[in-house]
Amino acid sequence: MLEEVKKSLESSPIVKKGDYNYFVNPISDGVPAMDPKMLRELSLAVHKHADLDVDKIVAVEAMGIHLATALSLATDIPFVVIRKRQYGLEGEQEVYQKTGYGSSNLYINDLHPGEKILIIDDVVSTGGTFIALLKTLQDMDLEIKSAVAVIEKGEGKKIVEKETGIELLSIIKLDVIDGKVVIEKTIED
Repeated sequence: MLEEVKKSLESSPIVKKGDYNYFVNPISDGVPAMDPKMLRELSLAVHKHADLDVDKIVAVEAMGIHLATALSLATDIPFVVIRKRQYGLEGEQEVYQKTGYGSSNLYINDLHPGEKILIIDDVVSTGGTFIALLKTLQDMDLEIKSAVAVIEKGEGKKIVEKETGIELLSIIKLDVIDGKVVIEKTIED
């Protein structure tokens, strides 16, 4: 399992963004083209390992959207997207996120106290996005049944778990070594 995902990640080009080694991959960037087999593999892995007793799947714009879509289609669970655009809808929550390569505000809509959710995003590296979101979602009285980062890079997962007390599932842990993506482990190992 995860063979197509591993092959794709290992062939990812690396781009420097300051001191940050940024790998370019369909999962995290939408380029090159996403092979549907990869989405199936990822969806199956989440299906197998995450708690899907939820009311909604929550994705982070933009690169969580395709992951939530695939999972929603496989489970018939509706999904909502945390956006970078403010709508001003009643109950909208604003979240400031800081990542290894930038910062921005995110806006949460259509999530209500007491709802059970699974949150999914493409990558955790510094943990900034997940920490900000998980704390806000907890403050909104949502029950976070599962938090999933498809790709784990660096110490972000440990930092998120320490800061929030929430277990973060990662499907693949990798590092960038000598200009190449090296897979350290998968959730299946």
